[in-house]
This record gives sequence, C-alpha cells and structure tokens, in this order.
Amino acid sequence: MSAPLGREERCALLAEAEPAELRQLADHCLADDTLVDDSAGGCAPVRVLLAPEVGTVTAPVREPVAGHRFLLGDVLACRAEVELAGRRGWALRLGDDRAAVLAAAVLDAAAQLGPELAAEVDALCRGVAHRRADRLALEWAELAATVVEFEELT
Repeated sequence: MSAPLGREERCALLAEAEPAELRQLADHCLADDTLVDDSAGGCAPVRVLLAPEVGTVTAPVREPVAGHRFLLGDVLACRAEVELAGRRGWALRLGDDRAAVLAAAVLDAAAQLGPELAAEVDALCRGVAHRRADRLALEWAELAATVVEFEELT
C-alpha cells in the first residue's frame, strides 16, 4: 500500500481530475455509512462555506531556457469551500465547472475523515497522476524526433 498523499498534492491532483470521476466519488463518499450524523439521524450534511465562484487567477510561468519567471496572464478559475462532518475541504480548478469544483472540495474534506475515505480519494488522485505521466511521456516521445544533436569538431 502506498503512503497517503499530502493535502497539497491531493488538491493539485483533484484540480486535474475529470469532472465525472470527481462527482461519482463525491457521491460515493457522501453516501458512506461512516459519515452518519446521529443528531440529524442520517448522513452528515455538507455545509457550503464558499459557494462555487468563478473568477480569474494570474498564471505565473517559468521561461524554459533562461528560467526567468513571468506572468502569462489571467486564467478563468473556480473555487469552493465546504465543511463535511467537521472537516473543511477546499478546491480550485481551472475553468468554470461549479459542480466539479464543489465535488473536489467535498473529496478534500472526505479525505481528512478517515483512512478508508482517504484511500479512495488517493486512489483517484494516483490515477490522475498516472494519466498525467502517460500524457507527458507521449508528448516527449513525439518531441524526440525533433531533437537536434550537435557534434563537436576537434
């Protein structure tokens, strides 16, 4: 079994996950029997602390040759914050998909509630990381044909 992901890494991977898989796992976590609220007689309620809101964030990038940082510009992003069974969850995703960012925030909170839920959320995140690695490997494989190698003459 792999070590649990840190919250920063988990949130970064949830930001890249597909909306459908976020919603499906969030629904599953919310229906989990371990999240029973005895006072309400049912599942622990999700309290939305910050409703999904769309805005812009500045995107800093690093120039690859000299390594200088510069501001690329503003990009559309959506953020949300929730409370689930006393744990706060937060998410920020590029784009304007309010349902996906809300689901990601629920998953961030759910991952803090116990090892079983954390393992399910981490499994989703590891799948996202694996897809990212595959995508980057494919991109580098396509670029390999364009590499120019120089030979030094003596």
